Amino acid sequence: MPHRPLARALAALVALSTAALGALLAPGTAQAAAALNYVALGDSYSSGVGAGPYDPSTCLRSQKSYAPLWAAANAVTSFTFPACGGAVTSDVINNQVGALSTSTTLVTITIGGNDAGFADVITSCRFGSTSSCTNAVNESKAFATTTLPGRLDATYAAIRNRAPNARLIVLGYPRLFETGSCGLLAMSTYKRTILNEAADVLATVISGRAAAAGATFADTRPYFAGHGVCAADPWIRDVSGVIEAYHPDADGYRYGYLPALNAVTG
Repeated sequence: MPHRPLARALAALVALSTAALGALLAPGTAQAAAALNYVALGDSYSSGVGAGPYDPSTCLRSQKSYAPLWAAANAVTSFTFPACGGAVTSDVINNQVGALSTSTTLVTITIGGNDAGFADVITSCRFGSTSSCTNAVNESKAFATTTLPGRLDATYAAIRNRAPNARLIVLGYPRLFETGSCGLLAMSTYKRTILNEAADVLATVISGRAAAAGATFADTRPYFAGHGVCAADPWIRDVSGVIEAYHPDADGYRYGYLPALNAVTG
């Protein structure tokens, strides 16, 4: 008889715990907790230029880019893909953030390279003299450290304004080149070296502004190490295609960008 009150108390505690667990696992609650509404913004390194094949739009979006690959692997609730080849920060603000809402829970973006004159710098170095390459790289680095930070801040703020409940992940750009022997028709080691140094400056700037915005920065450079142009197994295209030149190929997005994104999403 003395043990019955204790037994009744234990039974009541078990019943209460079971009810609480049931409430946590109720279908509506579980579905709400699992909702993953993903929007992928950015430029050609987000849209998948270099991977192909592309959708009918002028944005050169490929399902082999890192964003659709991640979405497919993580069974997202919704996936929206307004990233567009050639985009600069103002394009994201004016044409892409409209895809965001208060229900958006994840945003990824790669942006800033075109603002810093990526295409012009590469062209100067690939087809111009050493001095023209050096000048172009120095101008791009100066822009990246003086003007680009404000543009990135405005872009991240626009994203936060439209998607206040979302996690923002900013993915950087890889170094494009290996600096070893690369044949007679390749860019010189010097040109490839200063282009990689410019990529490092860009990564530093983007990482710093992402941190200031409370975003997560995913550095892609370690994942592409040993797979740049001039590597035995390159994941970056050379001048094989005018539009696709110096962009990741399908392996670059799958084995370079996707693991970088996975490393910060868990």
